[in-house]
Amino acid sequence: MVLASTAFDVSSQSNFVAYWGQSSAGSQKSLGEYCGDSSIDVIVMAFLYQFPNTKLDLSATCRSTFPGSELLHCPDVAADIKKCQSQGKAVILSMGGAAGAYGFSSDDDGRKYADTVWDMFLGGSGSQRPFDDAVLDGVDLDIEGGSTAGYAAYVAQLRSHFEASSDKKYYITGAPQCPFPDAMLGSTLNSAWFDMVFVQFYNNFCGLDAYPQGFNYGQWDTWAKSQSANKNVKLYIGAPGSQSAAGRGYVDASTINSIASDIRSKYTSFGGVMTWDASQAFDASSWGQSVSSALKSGGSKKR
Repeated sequence: MVLASTAFDVSSQSNFVAYWGQSSAGSQKSLGEYCGDSSIDVIVMAFLYQFPNTKLDLSATCRSTFPGSELLHCPDVAADIKKCQSQGKAVILSMGGAAGAYGFSSDDDGRKYADTVWDMFLGGSGSQRPFDDAVLDGVDLDIEGGSTAGYAAYVAQLRSHFEASSDKKYYITGAPQCPFPDAMLGSTLNSAWFDMVFVQFYNNFCGLDAYPQGFNYGQWDTWAKSQSANKNVKLYIGAPGSQSAAGRGYVDASTINSIASDIRSKYTSFGGVMTWDASQAFDASSWGQSVSSALKSGGSKKR
C-alpha cells in the first residue's frame, strides 16, 4: 500500500479544498493535473453515488470495470492519487451527492458498509479495489437525500479501523447545507467525530450572497465548540467556483477573500475554503488560485 505524505495540516486555517470528478463545467482535467497546482491542499473525489451497492461516477474519467461487474476499475486515477499524496495533498472520497441511490436502513447496515469501504478504498485488503493499491486519506459525507439512519454507526466503525491502523492518518469530513441544523447530516454531526466540515454556503438563504447579515457561519461555530463530538473540528466556507457552479451564492474572488479574512479573524474554528468544483474554480478566471493565495498569505493559524 502507498501511504500519503504527512504534509497536509488539518489544524491550518489556510487550507483550500476542491471537489473533483463531476465535470460540472462540462469538462475537467485529470486528477493528476489538478494536483500539480500548489493552490490545492485537499481533493475530494466525487462521487460514490450509490451504496451499499457500490457504484462510482467520476464523470467519464474512468470507464473500465472489473470483469462481470459494474464496479469501476481505475488504474490511471490510482496513479494520480499517489501523485497527489506524494505532493502532500490529502485525497478523500465523497459519498452521496445531489443525485444517486444511497443510504442505510439501520446502524448495522452502516457498520457493515464501513468495513466494505475500508477494504475497497482505505487501509483494508479487498479483492476488488477501484483504485488498486492507492490508499485514500478518508471519506466525505455529502448526504443530500435518502434516510438519515446508520451514518453515525458508519463513522464509528470506520474510526475503529483508523484507530487499529498506525500506518497513517485518516479523516472523516462532511458537507452539510448551511441551514442549521442540516436536514440530512444534523444528527450524525452531533454524535460522530468529524475532522473537517465543508459547509455549503450556496444555493440557500444563508449563503455567501447573504453576507454579512444572513450569513450564518457564527451558528456553525457555536455548534463546533459546543455540540460537535470533536471540539477542534475545522469548518470551511464552501463556495461555488464560478457563476455557473451553483444556482446562487457565487461571489468573486476579492469578495470571498474579504469574507474569509473576516471570519478567520473572529473564529478559531475556521479551516479554509472549499469549492465546488475544480473544473469551475481552476478555469481561465483563476478564481481558485486567487482564493488559495489569499488564504495562504494571511497566515496558517489565527493569532
